Amino acid sequence: MLRSLRFRLPALFLLAILLSGLLSTAIAVQLFRDYTQEQARKELQREASGLAQLYGDAALRAADEGAAAPDFAAAKIELATGDRIYYVGASVFPGQESGLQRIPEALLPPDTRSLERPVLFELVPPGETRTYLAAAEPVRLEPGTEPFGAILVATPKDDLRGQWMPLFSRLAAALGVGALFAGLLSWWLSRRITGPVLALSRAADQIASGDYAVNVPDTRAGDEISHLSERFGDMASRLAATEERERQFLMSVSHELRTPLTAIRGHVDAIRDGLIDDPVLVNESLDVVIAESQRLERLVGDVLDLAKLRAHRFTVQAEEVDMLHLVEHAYGAFGDEARRRGIDYRLFEEGDPPTIITDGDRVLQVITNLLTNAFRWTPDGGRIELELHAANGVVRVDVADSGPGIGPEEREQVFRPFVSSDTQGTGLGLPIARELAGALGGRVELESELGSGSRFRLVLPARAEV
Repeated sequence: MLRSLRFRLPALFLLAILLSGLLSTAIAVQLFRDYTQEQARKELQREASGLAQLYGDAALRAADEGAAAPDFAAAKIELATGDRIYYVGASVFPGQESGLQRIPEALLPPDTRSLERPVLFELVPPGETRTYLAAAEPVRLEPGTEPFGAILVATPKDDLRGQWMPLFSRLAAALGVGALFAGLLSWWLSRRITGPVLALSRAADQIASGDYAVNVPDTRAGDEISHLSERFGDMASRLAATEERERQFLMSVSHELRTPLTAIRGHVDAIRDGLIDDPVLVNESLDVVIAESQRLERLVGDVLDLAKLRAHRFTVQAEEVDMLHLVEHAYGAFGDEARRRGIDYRLFEEGDPPTIITDGDRVLQVITNLLTNAFRWTPDGGRIELELHAANGVVRVDVADSGPGIGPEEREQVFRPFVSSDTQGTGLGLPIARELAGALGGRVELESELGSGSRFRLVLPARAEV
């Protein structure tokens, strides 16, 4: 449970909200604390400055007129403001009290004992255990003269804490409420995100077990999960189609292999058991065995070639190939069959004879497969044309025949393995031709109409002309 994505997503989301909330609260409290302390220092400084001015004026009058010490009613001021008022320094009212509590200079920090300028510091007054924030203002008889003392106004630091603690409490409550809503939102989001993911996970387990009829969740939100579901459904469909093609492929291979093997075994058994004793019939049976063996050899070779091509384990050589010479070689290999069957067999060449960088043997194999297919479907007395075109960096080899043609619904099927209505062929020539063309960086195209023959076109890039 704790390791599941459904738990970790809201947990991480909530943790991020809590951390950001705590950080924001800490920053806000620190800023408000600094602000309250700054305001308290300014207020203490104003109070100390005002009292120091009054005390200095009273001391000047006492020196000039012999007036009595002023009564600042410090207790009332302390009661009204909550601050404590002290005096540090020499008394200018001999024998009289000014109503201010005196503290020794030893309680002041060493760098503030000169009392020549206003200072802020912390101290623990006599008889107190709490720390106070204090502001000291020098007392002078006249501006510019030496100070003879200082008025101190102090306030407990605990009182300052009481100003920002309510803010902290409110922020903590707000953080708790926000965390609650964030938790609910993250739980809802995790359910919305992990639901399709878990469904995809179950579908993946189903596919791993060999069942491709999976139910992929249909999410139409247009987000990444929807895109993943769509692609997963496509993958499952392709896997199912691939498995079906493999099953058909294996069935076709087993059937195609069994057919010549059955014929070979039948004739061999007949000869071995003495069922055929006529030398002429024996030779005919041996001819059948040889023909079926050759057919079996071609079939095994084609299957291996197709398997290597589809597994991308097919090696393609790079060499200079004279396409005109190669096409003429392929053309000459079928001359005898054309004459024997009375087929109008012609070779056309257009453009400058190209020399390209490719694998000549594989190109010859493609052209030979296309010609083999054309001769297989062209009736005696028909027409077959082999054309070579070179223009705009592209080499094109066309094989046109006057056979029965191919319907639109069958044009893609002829490139599938073992799809052939001709019992003399293996049904692998055209699939191998297409795969080889793709491995060479080209393609095989088909133009055909029923009753008008077919035109297969090999298109190759002239990757380097010499």
